[in-house]
Amino acid sequence: MINPFLLTDGYKTSHHKMYPEGTTLVFSNFTPRSEKHALVKTGYILHFGSQMVIQQIHELFQEGFFNRNRQEVLEEINKEYSAYLGTDYDVSHIDALHQLGHLPISVQALSEGVLVPIGIPVMKVWNTHPDFYWITNFLETIISNLYWKPITSATIAYEYRKLLQDYALATDKDNLGVVAFQGHDFSMRGMDSVEATMSSGLGHAVSFLGSDSLPVIHAARKYYEADGDVVYSVPASEHSVMCAGTKDDEIETLRYLMKQYPTGILSVVSDTWDLWKLITEYLVELKDEILARDGKLVIRPDSGDPVDIICGTFNFSKDKTIFGADPTLDTVRITEEKGVVELLWDIFGGTVNEQGYKVLDSHIGCIYGDSITLARAEDICSRLEAKGFASTNVVLGIGSYTYQYNTRDTYGFAMKATYVEVENPNIMLMSNPPQPKIEGREIFKDPVTDDGTKKSAKGLLAVHDKDGIYELKQQCTWEEVQEDDTILIYKDGKILERVSLNDVRNRVSKLLE
Repeated sequence: MINPFLLTDGYKTSHHKMYPEGTTLVFSNFTPRSEKHALVKTGYILHFGSQMVIQQIHELFQEGFFNRNRQEVLEEINKEYSAYLGTDYDVSHIDALHQLGHLPISVQALSEGVLVPIGIPVMKVWNTHPDFYWITNFLETIISNLYWKPITSATIAYEYRKLLQDYALATDKDNLGVVAFQGHDFSMRGMDSVEATMSSGLGHAVSFLGSDSLPVIHAARKYYEADGDVVYSVPASEHSVMCAGTKDDEIETLRYLMKQYPTGILSVVSDTWDLWKLITEYLVELKDEILARDGKLVIRPDSGDPVDIICGTFNFSKDKTIFGADPTLDTVRITEEKGVVELLWDIFGGTVNEQGYKVLDSHIGCIYGDSITLARAEDICSRLEAKGFASTNVVLGIGSYTYQYNTRDTYGFAMKATYVEVENPNIMLMSNPPQPKIEGREIFKDPVTDDGTKKSAKGLLAVHDKDGIYELKQQCTWEEVQEDDTILIYKDGKILERVSLNDVRNRVSKLLE
Protein backbone atom coordinates (compact mmCIF):
# COMPACT_ATOMS: atom_id res chain seq x y z
CA MET A 1 0.00 0.00 0.00
CA ILE A 2 1.41 3.37 -1.04
CA ASN A 3 2.22 5.87 1.67
CA PRO A 4 -0.60 8.46 1.56
CA PHE A 5 1.89 11.24 2.20
CA LEU A 6 3.04 10.65 -1.37
CA LEU A 7 -0.51 11.16 -2.65
CA THR A 8 -0.63 14.93 -2.80
CA ASP A 9 0.76 17.90 -4.69
CA GLY A 10 4.39 18.54 -3.80
CA TYR A 11 3.76 22.04 -2.53
CA LYS A 12 1.48 20.69 0.21
CA THR A 13 4.57 19.39 2.01
CA SER A 14 5.51 22.91 3.12
CA HIS A 15 2.14 24.42 4.01
CA HIS A 16 2.15 23.38 7.67
CA LYS A 17 4.80 26.08 8.20
CA MET A 18 3.05 28.73 6.13
CA TYR A 19 -0.20 29.18 8.01
CA PRO A 20 -0.08 31.98 10.62
CA GLU A 21 1.54 31.05 13.90
CA GLY A 22 -1.12 29.82 16.28
CA THR A 23 -3.44 28.43 13.60
CA THR A 24 -5.69 25.77 15.12
CA LEU A 25 -8.33 25.09 12.47
CA VAL A 26 -8.82 25.13 8.70
CA PHE A 27 -12.30 24.75 7.22
CA SER A 28 -12.66 23.87 3.53
CA ASN A 29 -15.34 22.92 1.02
CA PHE A 30 -15.53 21.01 -2.27
CA THR A 31 -17.71 22.77 -4.82
CA PRO A 32 -18.63 22.60 -8.53
CA ARG A 33 -17.87 26.21 -9.43
CA SER A 34 -18.71 26.42 -13.13
CA GLU A 35 -20.10 24.48 -16.07
CA LYS A 36 -18.56 26.65 -18.76
CA HIS A 37 -16.54 23.67 -20.03
CA ALA A 38 -19.46 21.19 -19.89
CA LEU A 39 -20.91 20.14 -23.23
CA VAL A 40 -24.41 20.20 -21.79
CA LYS A 41 -25.19 23.07 -19.45
CA THR A 42 -27.99 22.37 -16.99
CA GLY A 43 -27.09 24.49 -13.98
CA TYR A 44 -26.58 21.51 -11.67
CA ILE A 45 -24.63 18.33 -11.00
CA LEU A 46 -25.87 14.97 -9.75
CA HIS A 47 -24.03 14.37 -6.50
CA PHE A 48 -22.42 10.97 -6.16
CA GLY A 49 -19.23 9.44 -4.75
CA SER A 50 -18.62 11.05 -1.35
CA GLN A 51 -18.98 7.76 0.52
CA MET A 52 -16.59 5.99 -1.85
CA VAL A 53 -14.03 8.79 -1.72
CA ILE A 54 -13.97 9.02 2.08
CA GLN A 55 -13.69 5.25 2.44
CA GLN A 56 -10.82 5.21 -0.05
CA ILE A 57 -8.97 7.98 1.82
CA HIS A 58 -9.62 6.30 5.18
CA GLU A 59 -8.20 3.01 3.89
CA LEU A 60 -5.19 4.72 2.32
CA PHE A 61 -4.23 6.31 5.65
CA GLN A 62 -5.01 3.29 7.78
CA GLU A 63 -3.16 0.76 5.64
CA GLY A 64 -0.43 2.98 4.23
CA PHE A 65 0.34 5.03 7.33
CA PHE A 66 -1.29 4.38 10.71
CA ASN A 67 -1.03 0.58 10.58
CA ARG A 68 2.60 0.63 9.47
CA ASN A 69 5.64 0.66 11.75
CA ARG A 70 6.13 4.21 12.96
CA GLN A 71 9.87 4.37 12.40
CA GLU A 72 9.66 2.77 9.01
CA VAL A 73 6.97 5.07 7.67
CA LEU A 74 8.61 8.23 9.03
CA GLU A 75 11.99 7.28 7.56
CA GLU A 76 10.32 6.74 4.21
CA ILE A 77 8.68 10.17 4.29
CA ASN A 78 11.89 11.86 5.43
CA LYS A 79 13.88 10.17 2.70
CA GLU A 80 11.49 11.00 -0.13
CA TYR A 81 10.62 14.54 0.98
CA SER A 82 14.25 15.44 1.69
CA ALA A 83 15.37 14.29 -1.74
CA TYR A 84 12.39 16.01 -3.37
CA LEU A 85 12.90 19.37 -1.62
CA GLY A 86 16.68 19.29 -1.30
CA THR A 87 16.66 19.60 2.47
CA ASP A 88 16.54 17.50 5.64
CA TYR A 89 12.77 17.46 6.01
CA ASP A 90 11.38 17.69 9.55
CA VAL A 91 8.68 15.02 9.95
CA SER A 92 7.76 15.85 13.55
CA HIS A 93 4.23 17.03 12.63
CA ILE A 94 3.67 13.79 10.71
CA ASP A 95 5.11 11.80 13.61
CA ALA A 96 2.56 13.44 15.91
CA LEU A 97 -0.24 12.42 13.55
CA HIS A 98 0.97 8.82 13.49
CA GLN A 99 0.97 8.75 17.28
CA LEU A 100 -2.58 10.15 17.31
CA GLY A 101 -3.59 7.07 15.29
CA HIS A 102 -6.41 8.41 13.12
CA LEU A 103 -7.37 11.17 10.70
CA PRO A 104 -8.57 14.06 12.89
CA ILE A 105 -11.13 15.48 10.49
CA SER A 106 -14.88 15.95 10.22
CA VAL A 107 -16.54 15.50 6.84
CA GLN A 108 -20.07 16.58 6.02
CA ALA A 109 -21.56 15.87 2.59
CA LEU A 110 -24.84 16.21 0.80
CA SER A 111 -26.94 13.11 0.18
CA GLU A 112 -25.88 11.08 -2.84
CA GLY A 113 -28.27 10.97 -5.78
CA VAL A 114 -29.54 14.54 -5.47
CA LEU A 115 -29.31 17.44 -7.90
CA VAL A 116 -27.08 20.25 -6.64
CA PRO A 117 -26.90 23.69 -8.27
CA ILE A 118 -23.55 24.85 -9.59
CA GLY A 119 -21.84 26.88 -6.87
CA ILE A 120 -23.18 24.87 -3.93
CA PRO A 121 -20.65 22.89 -1.83
CA VAL A 122 -21.20 19.13 -1.88
CA MET A 123 -18.70 18.47 0.92
CA LYS A 124 -17.22 20.35 3.90
CA VAL A 125 -14.02 19.29 5.70
CA TRP A 126 -12.28 20.61 8.79
CA ASN A 127 -9.79 19.34 11.38
CA THR A 128 -10.98 18.25 14.81
CA HIS A 129 -7.63 18.59 16.66
CA PRO A 130 -5.84 21.97 16.85
CA ASP A 131 -2.40 20.46 16.29
CA PHE A 132 -3.44 19.17 12.88
CA TYR A 133 -4.90 22.26 11.22
CA TRP A 134 -2.66 21.48 8.25
CA ILE A 135 -4.31 18.13 7.45
CA THR A 136 -7.50 19.70 6.06
CA ASN A 137 -6.01 21.16 2.94
CA PHE A 138 -3.25 18.57 2.77
CA LEU A 139 -6.14 16.30 1.75
CA GLU A 140 -7.32 18.71 -0.95
CA THR A 141 -5.40 17.01 -3.75
CA ILE A 142 -6.48 13.44 -3.05
CA ILE A 143 -10.09 14.47 -2.43
CA SER A 144 -10.20 16.34 -5.74
CA ASN A 145 -8.39 13.52 -7.53
CA LEU A 146 -10.91 10.91 -6.39
CA TYR A 147 -14.10 12.96 -6.26
CA TRP A 148 -14.63 14.90 -9.49
CA LYS A 149 -14.93 11.88 -11.80
CA PRO A 150 -17.80 9.96 -10.13
CA ILE A 151 -19.83 13.18 -9.88
CA THR A 152 -19.07 14.15 -13.47
CA SER A 153 -19.92 10.72 -14.89
CA ALA A 154 -23.04 10.44 -12.73
CA THR A 155 -24.20 13.84 -13.99
CA ILE A 156 -23.62 12.94 -17.63
CA ALA A 157 -25.30 9.53 -17.22
CA TYR A 158 -28.31 11.25 -15.65
CA GLU A 159 -28.60 13.49 -18.70
CA TYR A 160 -28.57 10.41 -20.96
CA ARG A 161 -31.22 8.79 -18.78
CA LYS A 162 -33.43 11.89 -18.87
CA LEU A 163 -33.07 12.16 -22.65
CA LEU A 164 -33.88 8.51 -23.29
CA GLN A 165 -36.77 8.54 -20.84
CA ASP A 166 -38.30 11.65 -22.38
CA TYR A 167 -38.25 10.09 -25.84
CA ALA A 168 -39.58 6.81 -24.51
CA LEU A 169 -42.48 8.67 -22.90
CA ALA A 170 -43.17 10.34 -26.24
CA THR A 171 -42.91 7.22 -28.40
CA ASP A 172 -43.31 4.09 -26.22
CA LYS A 173 -44.67 5.06 -22.81
CA ASP A 174 -45.81 1.54 -21.94
CA ASN A 175 -42.29 0.20 -22.28
CA LEU A 176 -40.35 2.51 -19.92
CA GLY A 177 -38.60 -0.40 -18.20
CA VAL A 178 -36.35 -0.64 -21.27
CA VAL A 179 -34.82 2.75 -20.56
CA ALA A 180 -32.78 1.51 -17.58
CA PHE A 181 -30.96 -0.78 -20.03
CA GLN A 182 -30.95 1.59 -23.01
CA GLY A 183 -27.70 3.27 -21.97
CA HIS A 184 -24.97 0.63 -21.68
CA ASP A 185 -21.48 1.38 -20.29
CA PHE A 186 -18.84 0.42 -22.88
CA SER A 187 -16.12 2.69 -21.48
CA MET A 188 -13.60 0.48 -19.67
CA ARG A 189 -11.09 -0.03 -22.50
CA GLY A 190 -10.85 3.72 -23.00
CA MET A 191 -10.53 4.75 -19.35
CA ASP A 192 -7.17 5.68 -17.93
CA SER A 193 -7.17 3.14 -15.09
CA VAL A 194 -9.18 0.38 -13.44
CA GLU A 195 -9.87 2.79 -10.58
CA ALA A 196 -11.31 5.32 -13.03
CA THR A 197 -13.46 2.58 -14.52
CA MET A 198 -14.89 1.84 -11.09
CA SER A 199 -15.60 5.44 -10.08
CA SER A 200 -16.96 6.50 -13.46
CA GLY A 201 -18.76 3.20 -13.96
CA LEU A 202 -20.52 3.55 -10.62
CA GLY A 203 -21.59 7.03 -11.68
CA HIS A 204 -23.12 5.47 -14.80
CA ALA A 205 -24.74 2.71 -12.73
CA VAL A 206 -26.65 5.26 -10.66
CA SER A 207 -28.87 5.90 -13.70
CA PHE A 208 -28.53 2.69 -15.73
CA LEU A 209 -28.50 -1.07 -15.16
CA GLY A 210 -26.54 -2.03 -18.30
CA SER A 211 -22.73 -2.17 -18.20
CA ASP A 212 -19.83 -4.10 -19.66
CA SER A 213 -17.45 -2.58 -17.08
CA LEU A 214 -17.18 -5.53 -14.70
CA PRO A 215 -15.06 -3.72 -12.05
CA VAL A 216 -18.21 -1.78 -11.22
CA ILE A 217 -19.59 -4.87 -9.50
CA HIS A 218 -16.62 -5.06 -7.12
CA ALA A 219 -16.78 -1.31 -6.44
CA ALA A 220 -20.53 -1.41 -5.74
CA ARG A 221 -20.07 -4.20 -3.22
CA LYS A 222 -17.07 -2.58 -1.55
CA TYR A 223 -18.25 1.00 -1.36
CA TYR A 224 -22.05 0.89 -1.64
CA GLU A 225 -23.12 -2.29 0.15
CA ALA A 226 -24.54 -3.95 -2.95
CA ASP A 227 -25.48 -7.52 -2.12
CA GLY A 228 -27.80 -8.29 -5.04
CA ASP A 229 -27.42 -7.82 -8.77
CA VAL A 230 -25.52 -4.66 -9.66
CA VAL A 231 -25.38 -4.34 -13.45
CA TYR A 232 -26.27 -6.61 -16.34
CA SER A 233 -25.09 -7.54 -19.81
CA VAL A 234 -25.59 -10.24 -22.45
CA PRO A 235 -23.49 -12.64 -24.56
CA ALA A 236 -21.98 -10.58 -27.35
CA SER A 237 -19.54 -11.22 -30.20
CA GLU A 238 -16.59 -9.11 -31.28
CA HIS A 239 -14.81 -8.70 -34.60
CA SER A 240 -12.27 -11.43 -33.86
CA VAL A 241 -15.11 -13.92 -33.50
CA MET A 242 -16.67 -12.87 -36.79
CA CYS A 243 -13.33 -12.82 -38.61
CA ALA A 244 -12.42 -16.27 -37.30
CA GLY A 245 -15.58 -17.55 -38.95
CA THR A 246 -14.35 -16.14 -42.29
CA LYS A 247 -15.85 -13.52 -44.56
CA ASP A 248 -17.16 -16.02 -47.07
CA ASP A 249 -19.14 -17.89 -44.46
CA GLU A 250 -20.44 -15.08 -42.23
CA ILE A 251 -23.99 -16.37 -42.41
CA GLU A 252 -22.86 -19.67 -40.90
CA THR A 253 -21.09 -17.76 -38.14
CA LEU A 254 -24.40 -16.13 -37.33
CA ARG A 255 -26.15 -19.48 -37.35
CA TYR A 256 -23.42 -21.01 -35.17
CA LEU A 257 -23.68 -18.20 -32.61
CA MET A 258 -27.43 -18.69 -32.33
CA LYS A 259 -26.88 -22.40 -31.76
CA GLN A 260 -24.37 -21.62 -29.03
CA TYR A 261 -26.90 -19.29 -27.40
CA PRO A 262 -30.33 -20.66 -28.30
CA THR A 263 -32.16 -18.53 -25.72
CA GLY A 264 -32.00 -15.02 -24.35
CA ILE A 265 -30.45 -11.89 -25.79
CA LEU A 266 -27.49 -12.34 -28.14
CA SER A 267 -25.62 -9.34 -29.51
CA VAL A 268 -23.70 -9.76 -32.78
CA VAL A 269 -21.25 -7.20 -34.16
CA SER A 270 -22.42 -6.85 -37.73
CA ASP A 271 -20.14 -4.56 -39.71
CA THR A 272 -16.93 -6.60 -39.78
CA TRP A 273 -17.26 -6.55 -43.56
CA ASP A 274 -20.59 -5.43 -45.04
CA LEU A 275 -23.32 -4.37 -42.64
CA TRP A 276 -25.90 -3.88 -45.36
CA LYS A 277 -25.29 -7.30 -46.89
CA LEU A 278 -25.55 -8.96 -43.48
CA ILE A 279 -28.93 -7.32 -42.89
CA THR A 280 -30.52 -7.48 -46.34
CA GLU A 281 -29.24 -10.94 -47.33
CA TYR A 282 -28.12 -13.00 -44.33
CA LEU A 283 -30.87 -11.92 -41.93
CA VAL A 284 -33.48 -12.48 -44.63
CA GLU A 285 -32.22 -16.04 -45.10
CA LEU A 286 -32.11 -16.60 -41.32
CA LYS A 287 -35.46 -14.94 -40.64
CA ASP A 288 -37.38 -18.07 -39.72
CA GLU A 289 -34.60 -19.27 -37.42
CA ILE A 290 -34.41 -15.89 -35.72
CA LEU A 291 -38.17 -15.72 -35.20
CA ALA A 292 -38.21 -19.28 -33.88
CA ARG A 293 -35.46 -18.53 -31.38
CA ASP A 294 -36.47 -18.02 -27.74
CA GLY A 295 -34.83 -14.66 -27.35
CA LYS A 296 -33.66 -11.52 -29.16
CA LEU A 297 -30.87 -11.23 -31.72
CA VAL A 298 -29.35 -7.77 -31.44
CA ILE A 299 -27.57 -6.33 -34.46
CA ARG A 300 -24.57 -4.17 -33.56
CA PRO A 301 -23.13 -1.76 -36.14
CA ASP A 302 -19.76 -0.44 -35.01
CA SER A 303 -18.49 2.10 -37.54
CA GLY A 304 -19.60 5.10 -39.51
CA ASP A 305 -21.90 7.90 -38.43
CA PRO A 306 -24.10 6.34 -35.72
CA VAL A 307 -27.05 8.59 -36.48
CA ASP A 308 -27.07 7.80 -40.20
CA ILE A 309 -26.32 4.11 -39.69
CA ILE A 310 -29.23 3.62 -37.30
CA CYS A 311 -31.74 6.06 -38.78
CA GLY A 312 -30.72 6.23 -42.42
CA THR A 313 -29.24 9.05 -44.42
CA PHE A 314 -32.66 10.33 -45.50
CA ASN A 315 -33.47 12.77 -42.72
CA PHE A 316 -37.20 12.74 -42.08
CA SER A 317 -36.77 15.36 -39.38
CA LYS A 318 -35.67 17.86 -42.02
CA ASP A 319 -37.86 16.70 -44.94
CA LYS A 320 -41.22 15.62 -43.55
CA THR A 321 -43.04 17.59 -46.26
CA ILE A 322 -41.48 15.67 -49.12
CA PHE A 323 -42.03 12.34 -47.42
CA GLY A 324 -45.66 13.11 -46.66
CA ALA A 325 -46.32 14.24 -50.22
CA ASP A 326 -44.78 11.19 -51.88
CA PRO A 327 -45.84 7.85 -50.31
CA THR A 328 -43.79 5.90 -52.89
CA LEU A 329 -40.60 7.38 -51.46
CA ASP A 330 -40.69 4.75 -48.74
CA THR A 331 -40.18 1.95 -51.26
CA VAL A 332 -37.64 3.54 -53.56
CA ARG A 333 -35.10 4.59 -50.95
CA ILE A 334 -31.90 2.58 -50.98
CA THR A 335 -30.44 0.62 -48.06
CA GLU A 336 -28.26 3.38 -46.59
CA GLU A 337 -31.13 5.85 -46.77
CA LYS A 338 -33.31 3.57 -44.64
CA GLY A 339 -30.81 2.70 -41.93
CA VAL A 340 -30.65 -0.33 -39.65
CA VAL A 341 -33.88 0.05 -37.67
CA GLU A 342 -36.08 0.52 -40.71
CA LEU A 343 -34.36 -2.33 -42.58
CA LEU A 344 -35.00 -4.64 -39.62
CA TRP A 345 -38.65 -3.56 -39.65
CA ASP A 346 -38.88 -4.35 -43.36
CA ILE A 347 -37.66 -7.88 -42.65
CA PHE A 348 -39.15 -8.75 -39.26
CA GLY A 349 -41.97 -6.30 -38.78
CA GLY A 350 -43.34 -5.71 -35.31
CA THR A 351 -46.20 -3.79 -33.76
CA VAL A 352 -47.54 -0.27 -33.78
CA ASN A 353 -48.13 0.90 -30.21
CA GLU A 354 -51.02 3.03 -28.95
CA GLN A 355 -49.01 6.19 -29.57
CA GLY A 356 -48.66 5.24 -33.24
CA TYR A 357 -44.97 4.33 -33.24
CA LYS A 358 -43.43 1.18 -34.66
CA VAL A 359 -41.79 -1.27 -32.24
CA LEU A 360 -39.62 -4.02 -33.71
CA ASP A 361 -40.55 -7.65 -33.25
CA SER A 362 -39.25 -8.88 -29.89
CA HIS A 363 -36.87 -11.34 -31.61
CA ILE A 364 -34.74 -8.60 -33.20
CA GLY A 365 -33.06 -5.42 -31.98
CA CYS A 366 -30.21 -2.96 -32.49
CA ILE A 367 -27.39 -1.57 -30.37
CA TYR A 368 -24.77 1.00 -31.34
CA GLY A 369 -21.76 1.66 -29.13
CA ASP A 370 -19.19 3.63 -31.09
CA SER A 371 -18.67 7.37 -30.55
CA ILE A 372 -22.04 8.01 -28.97
CA THR A 373 -22.50 11.46 -27.44
CA LEU A 374 -25.50 13.15 -25.86
CA ALA A 375 -25.99 15.18 -29.03
CA ARG A 376 -25.90 12.08 -31.23
CA ALA A 377 -28.19 10.23 -28.84
CA GLU A 378 -30.74 13.02 -29.21
CA ASP A 379 -30.35 13.01 -32.99
CA ILE A 380 -30.94 9.26 -33.07
CA CYS A 381 -34.06 9.49 -30.92
CA SER A 382 -35.50 12.47 -32.77
CA ARG A 383 -34.92 10.98 -36.21
CA LEU A 384 -36.42 7.65 -35.19
CA GLU A 385 -39.43 9.55 -33.87
CA ALA A 386 -39.74 11.49 -37.13
CA LYS A 387 -39.72 8.19 -39.05
CA GLY A 388 -42.48 6.81 -36.86
CA PHE A 389 -40.27 4.46 -34.82
CA ALA A 390 -40.17 4.25 -31.03
CA SER A 391 -36.88 5.39 -29.50
CA THR A 392 -36.81 2.13 -27.51
CA ASN A 393 -35.90 0.20 -30.66
CA VAL A 394 -32.22 0.97 -30.06
CA VAL A 395 -29.76 0.55 -27.19
CA LEU A 396 -26.80 2.93 -27.03
CA GLY A 397 -23.38 1.88 -25.82
CA ILE A 398 -21.91 4.84 -23.91
CA GLY A 399 -18.15 4.65 -23.96
CA SER A 400 -14.98 6.52 -23.12
CA TYR A 401 -15.85 9.09 -25.81
CA THR A 402 -18.41 10.25 -23.25
CA TYR A 403 -16.79 9.38 -19.93
CA GLN A 404 -13.08 9.92 -20.56
CA TYR A 405 -13.24 13.23 -22.41
CA ASN A 406 -13.77 15.14 -19.16
CA THR A 407 -11.61 16.82 -16.56
CA ARG A 408 -11.97 18.42 -13.14
CA ASP A 409 -12.78 21.61 -15.06
CA THR A 410 -15.85 20.14 -16.76
CA TYR A 411 -17.82 21.32 -13.75
CA GLY A 412 -15.08 23.47 -12.25
CA PHE A 413 -14.56 21.38 -9.10
CA ALA A 414 -12.29 22.79 -6.43
CA MET A 415 -11.65 22.40 -2.72
CA LYS A 416 -10.95 25.73 -1.05
CA ALA A 417 -10.52 26.95 2.53
CA THR A 418 -12.97 29.65 3.60
CA TYR A 419 -12.38 29.91 7.35
CA VAL A 420 -9.49 29.52 9.79
CA GLU A 421 -9.07 29.92 13.52
CA VAL A 422 -5.89 31.45 14.93
CA GLU A 423 -4.71 32.05 18.49
CA ASN A 424 -4.32 35.72 19.42
CA PRO A 425 -1.42 35.88 21.93
CA ASN A 426 -2.34 39.47 22.76
CA ILE A 427 -5.64 38.44 24.31
CA MET A 428 -5.42 35.88 27.07
CA LEU A 429 -8.50 34.15 28.44
CA MET A 430 -8.92 33.86 32.19
CA SER A 431 -8.38 30.12 32.48
CA ASN A 432 -6.01 27.88 34.39
CA PRO A 433 -3.53 28.06 32.85
CA PRO A 434 -4.40 31.20 30.81
CA GLN A 435 -5.02 30.48 27.12
CA PRO A 436 -4.83 32.83 24.15
CA LYS A 437 -8.16 33.73 22.62
CA ILE A 438 -9.07 31.87 19.41
CA GLU A 439 -10.10 34.24 16.64
CA GLY A 440 -12.09 33.14 13.61
CA ARG A 441 -11.03 34.58 10.26
CA GLU A 442 -13.32 34.49 7.25
CA ILE A 443 -11.10 33.98 4.25
CA PHE A 444 -11.82 33.94 0.52
CA LYS A 445 -10.19 34.46 -2.87
CA ASP A 446 -11.43 36.78 -5.61
CA PRO A 447 -8.72 37.31 -8.28
CA VAL A 448 -9.23 40.53 -10.25
CA THR A 449 -7.81 38.78 -13.31
CA ASP A 450 -10.42 35.98 -13.19
CA ASP A 451 -13.88 35.84 -14.77
CA GLY A 452 -15.51 35.09 -11.43
CA THR A 453 -15.16 31.32 -11.59
CA LYS A 454 -12.42 31.22 -8.97
CA LYS A 455 -14.12 33.52 -6.52
CA SER A 456 -14.65 31.46 -3.40
CA ALA A 457 -17.27 31.54 -0.69
CA LYS A 458 -16.42 33.24 2.60
CA GLY A 459 -16.37 32.04 6.19
CA LEU A 460 -18.17 29.06 7.67
CA LEU A 461 -20.68 27.55 5.26
CA ALA A 462 -24.07 25.90 5.60
CA VAL A 463 -26.16 24.30 2.86
CA HIS A 464 -29.94 24.17 3.20
CA ASP A 465 -32.56 22.26 1.24
CA LYS A 466 -35.27 24.76 0.28
CA ASP A 467 -38.10 22.70 -1.22
CA GLY A 468 -35.71 20.51 -3.18
CA ILE A 469 -33.33 23.31 -4.17
CA TYR A 470 -30.05 23.60 -2.26
CA GLU A 471 -28.96 27.05 -1.14
CA LEU A 472 -25.69 28.22 0.39
CA LYS A 473 -25.38 30.42 3.45
CA GLN A 474 -21.96 32.00 3.96
CA GLN A 475 -20.43 33.60 7.06
CA CYS A 476 -22.56 31.51 9.38
CA THR A 477 -22.03 30.09 12.88
CA TRP A 478 -20.61 26.72 13.90
CA GLU A 479 -24.08 25.73 15.02
CA GLU A 480 -25.41 26.41 11.53
CA VAL A 481 -22.54 24.43 9.98
CA GLN A 482 -23.39 21.36 12.04
CA GLU A 483 -27.18 21.61 11.73
CA ASP A 484 -27.59 22.24 8.02
CA ASP A 485 -28.80 19.70 5.45
CA THR A 486 -25.45 18.00 4.93
CA ILE A 487 -24.71 14.68 6.64
CA LEU A 488 -21.78 13.97 8.95
CA ILE A 489 -20.26 10.98 7.17
CA TYR A 490 -16.81 10.80 8.80
CA LYS A 491 -15.18 11.95 12.02
CA ASP A 492 -11.91 11.09 13.75
CA GLY A 493 -11.16 7.95 11.80
CA LYS A 494 -14.70 6.56 11.77
CA ILE A 495 -17.16 6.27 8.90
CA LEU A 496 -20.46 7.33 10.45
CA GLU A 497 -23.01 7.09 7.65
CA ARG A 498 -23.58 4.49 4.94
CA VAL A 499 -25.83 4.54 1.91
CA SER A 500 -26.47 1.68 -0.52
CA LEU A 501 -26.39 1.83 -4.30
CA ASN A 502 -30.09 1.01 -4.29
CA ASP A 503 -30.75 4.00 -2.03
CA VAL A 504 -28.96 6.29 -4.49
CA ARG A 505 -30.76 4.75 -7.46
CA ASN A 506 -34.10 5.23 -5.75
CA ARG A 507 -33.37 8.91 -5.24
CA VAL A 508 -32.47 9.29 -8.91
CA SER A 509 -35.63 7.45 -9.94
CA LYS A 510 -37.71 9.95 -7.97
CA LEU A 511 -35.98 12.79 -9.78
CA LEU A 512 -37.09 11.26 -13.08
CA GLU A 513 -40.75 10.92 -12.10
